[in-house]
Amino acid sequence: MYSTYRLKANELNKDFVKALKDIFHDKEIEIIVQEVEEDETEYLLKNPANRDRLFKAIENSENSSNLVDFPMENI
Repeated sequence: MYSTYRLKANELNKDFVKALKDIFHDKEIEIIVQEVEEDETEYLLKNPANRDRLFKAIENSENSSNLVDFPMENI
């Protein structure tokens, strides 16, 4: 069985360890800790101006509005 848990280090507590014990019982497990790098989308969504621009672009795409056509030979 393979499980991934993503949480902040300050969220680790006795309840988390208990939950792991309840899930895996007496099986041998391996715990690997890795710092998670923020992905580009999370980074861009932090800025209100970028977030608004991204959501507007998604809305335009879904509504087929404000789109720009590029001929294939120009790509």
